[in-house]
Amino acid sequence: MYRNDMPPFEPCCYLPPTFAGDKFPGRQSFDLDPAELTVTRPLLEAALAAKPALAALSTEEKKAVLATMADCLLADTAAILAANAKDLEAARETINPVMQDRLRLTEGRIADMAKGILEVAALPDPVGRTLASHTLPNGLEVNKVSVPLGVIAIIYESRPNVTSDAASLTFQAGSVCVLRGGKESIHSNTAIVAALHKALDKHGLPQALVSLVSDTSRASANELMQAVGYIDLLIPRGGASLIQTVVDKAKVPCIQTGTGICHIYVDAAADLDKAITILENAKTSRPSVCNAAEVCLVNRQVAADFLPMIRDRLGKARHEKGLQPVELRLDPEALAILPGIPAGYDDFDTEFLDYILAVKVVENVQEAIDHINRHSTGHSEAIVTEDKAHAALFTRLIDSAAVYVNASTRFTDGGQFGLGCEMGISTQKLHARGPMGLEELTSYKYVITGDGQIR
Repeated sequence: MYRNDMPPFEPCCYLPPTFAGDKFPGRQSFDLDPAELTVTRPLLEAALAAKPALAALSTEEKKAVLATMADCLLADTAAILAANAKDLEAARETINPVMQDRLRLTEGRIADMAKGILEVAALPDPVGRTLASHTLPNGLEVNKVSVPLGVIAIIYESRPNVTSDAASLTFQAGSVCVLRGGKESIHSNTAIVAALHKALDKHGLPQALVSLVSDTSRASANELMQAVGYIDLLIPRGGASLIQTVVDKAKVPCIQTGTGICHIYVDAAADLDKAITILENAKTSRPSVCNAAEVCLVNRQVAADFLPMIRDRLGKARHEKGLQPVELRLDPEALAILPGIPAGYDDFDTEFLDYILAVKVVENVQEAIDHINRHSTGHSEAIVTEDKAHAALFTRLIDSAAVYVNASTRFTDGGQFGLGCEMGISTQKLHARGPMGLEELTSYKYVITGDGQIR
């Protein structure tokens, strides 16, 4: 509904007050009446009003602001750690230790967050690039030019580093961000955003360029999903339940991200020492993240040799070091080789995010490919093999965002891919796939230059 007290839209986006019932046509039509946005409306209106301030910045000015954000984040380390301690204390009885690790901040992790901001600042500006250009027979020059998406909202859980990652990426990509973290990380997120606001203040920019929804109830999340006309893109980051809820309920455009049932296939032609090292890293280096391996497929020809290696490296050796062993859930053929826990009905369709690994014996690379394409969430898969033909078949037929040969799935990450930090891992095919960096946070428009041509 049009209201005279709403902040003005950018001229390029403004639509005249032509009404269809009580709503704007086209882009500014609100599926949810603004009066119903009881929690988020002031924040969303401020975000819209802040867009011109960001659009006016040059590339060098944006990079200077990001450098100040990194400095302010480091300067506020003590305050951020104190806030994080409150979140960890509250979570002690409600989430398991593996998930607590996703929530925990340290001086090192905050330093990495600041480093990530600087890495984003060092990347080429994705806005204003000419992506393609051609001249028509009538003399019209047609240019395809990259532009910001506008207002990007992120609903996420647990991991407070997402707060600074998302803020820096959206800022460099020329978009305003609206952050809605989970209740388990609200103190940490508030402290991080306060540091980023100090940087914006130093450059005379509106704090609404980086907004945090302080309400962590379902009402605020539901409003963001429905806020057509306010939000140009909604990105969920978290568990399967959160992502599916957003995909099912959102009326604004959204990206399906994150859920990772990632596979390691150990081929008959694998170097088994290489394979066990890759598997150990993929499963145990940080089991609570989406690029951790959840399933290991082992070729029947090497199963008798490799399954005991899994038991010893991921079980016995970790126990002797005082580390949590990995629980193996074995299919019937694996159980015939290695006594253990039988795999349940859902174990090959579960993102454990824990020290649990489902194991299955397969006949050949084609059976491995078929299994992965049936059970994968389209995130990351790996083959360990010295057979180039098998590697080529695997990479050609596996339908996932990232496919590895002789490397851990843990590399599926914007920073590891040289994209700076990331907004998330898209497991869909439109409009982005895999780690979402700066380019994936822009759209484009056509700029056509003529000299009086008419049609």
